[in-house]
Amino acid sequence: MIRRKWPAAGVGVLLAVLTAGLAFPSAAVAGEPTGQDAPQVDLVLDVSGSMRTRDIDGQSRMAAAKQAFNEVLDATPEEVELGIRTLGANYPGDDKKEGCKDTAQLYPVGPLDRTEAKTAVATLNPTGWTPIGPALLKAAGDFKDGNGSKRIVLISDGEDTCAPLDPCEVAREIAAKGIGLTIDTLGLVPNAKLSRQLSCIAEATGGTYTSVQHQDELTDRVNELVDRAAEPVVTPVATEGAASCAKAPTLESGLYTDREEFGQQRWYRVDVLPGQELRASVSVAADRAVNPDYGVLLRAVTVHNREIVRGEAAGTGRTDVLSTGLRYPKPERDDDGDKPAAETVCLAVTNSFSPGSGVKTTPGLPLELTIDVVEGPDGSSDVASFGLGRGWWLLGTLVLAGFLAGLVWGWLSRWRFAVWRTS
Repeated sequence: MIRRKWPAAGVGVLLAVLTAGLAFPSAAVAGEPTGQDAPQVDLVLDVSGSMRTRDIDGQSRMAAAKQAFNEVLDATPEEVELGIRTLGANYPGDDKKEGCKDTAQLYPVGPLDRTEAKTAVATLNPTGWTPIGPALLKAAGDFKDGNGSKRIVLISDGEDTCAPLDPCEVAREIAAKGIGLTIDTLGLVPNAKLSRQLSCIAEATGGTYTSVQHQDELTDRVNELVDRAAEPVVTPVATEGAASCAKAPTLESGLYTDREEFGQQRWYRVDVLPGQELRASVSVAADRAVNPDYGVLLRAVTVHNREIVRGEAAGTGRTDVLSTGLRYPKPERDDDGDKPAAETVCLAVTNSFSPGSGVKTTPGLPLELTIDVVEGPDGSSDVASFGLGRGWWLLGTLVLAGFLAGLVWGWLSRWRFAVWRTS
């Protein structure tokens, strides 16, 4: 485990990290929302036999889903490209192999023809199995290429029936591709096992899980998720860190995503000019069961392996995301060269997560890295090697204030004692 150390420099790093979190500018290059491509949403509906059950406001689950879909189709924003995929809609037999292939694109993701989409939905009848994993694999391929947001909304009333293909593992594989696809899930039955499975699918891609038991709740939630797809979002740029600084990718300001194995170290490179400040933060998410007591360490080192600054954080199992950050202001050069040489700073991300019993270790844990290279603070110097940056002014002010307060208090105490003796 990465253990915390609390000397003065460590406290300064913590202050600097907090300051960086409040002061990060928005001038990112990679991962910015561009708004050039239309947002895309794929509604994935469970049409298995259990959807005949009449327990949603006096009607069947299928009838409630159809009514919700019709209202959602009416309210879908014009800029959203929407599609519909089914699972368990066509094969009524008992052959599991065939039943687990039963997923089809009812309406392709694209500009929405509301009448055509409603007509397609009206033809649905509860039929077969619940191949959630295979349906998610197919749904991930329903989207067009582009930089717009991509979202799957999965609606189901039961667990996947196509084991050993685990839907959670499928969701992790989709997330590991770095295509910026979010999966939101809705459960129509308040069942603990279903909730765990749908929650796991959503968490693997940064989505949400909601349990709904009424038709109006279903309509409102799906509408909310479709509307959310139309909002500008920052999609992280997929990158792949290396096992050493020499082979690491060189990154610019922006938001990046990667995967890191348990206990692994990943390296990235950033070029920093004199007078600039590097601000970096990293978050590692435990998207599966992990053992308690873990940590994340972010280090900035030179190409000669001299540590410049570090940030670290530790957890005990109460949170599934761990974040830390650092700042490094590079001082201005004294000479007046036309092209000041950039310094290559190597960023190393290390985690001490360990998998729970029987948990798969691949793909690696989701890692999100934010990098900002901005104009540095005035008068930055080598004190930044401790990660304090402008925090030195605060620290110096506090020390001076404490010293002066001590002198005043000592003088007042001696004066009161002298008055007491005289009296």
